[in-house]
Amino acid sequence: MHIRLIAIGDRQPGWVDEAFDEYAQRLPRQWKFRLHAMAGGRRSKHQDAASAVEAEGRKILAEIRDAEFVVALEERGTQFSSVELGHKLNDWQTAARDLTFLIGGPDGLAKSCLQRADLSWSLSRLTLPHGLARVLFVEQLYRAWTVSTGHPYHRA
Repeated sequence: MHIRLIAIGDRQPGWVDEAFDEYAQRLPRQWKFRLHAMAGGRRSKHQDAASAVEAEGRKILAEIRDAEFVVALEERGTQFSSVELGHKLNDWQTAARDLTFLIGGPDGLAKSCLQRADLSWSLSRLTLPHGLARVLFVEQLYRAWTVSTGHPYHRA
């Protein structure tokens, strides 16, 4: 199983990149985890946010392969405890499909991306800045792995 994150936003503050990289380096090497950061769609007073979201959606969908299991990080998605996420991770590994997670831009994911997703996951009911969501995602992915392997990082 290989795992990747496709995220809109190719420029993040240094603290985001540093924290993201810290947890990404802890993930199992066999996952070949990688981040595919994409530039966001243009937003201006002459171009509405909906057009930018649709353009971002087309770019994201062009990167997804048919056989991948896609998880959209979305505020209206299902919330999981860390232990529940660890169990999901076990299920995904058993299924042996590559996983792709999606994080949209400032206005969310395109409807087409949500329709393509096999699962929508909400990190929190709180509104999170994009960079913080990225860091929280990778930390929870690491935590889920530690839960599923019995590593002492997660203390229930």
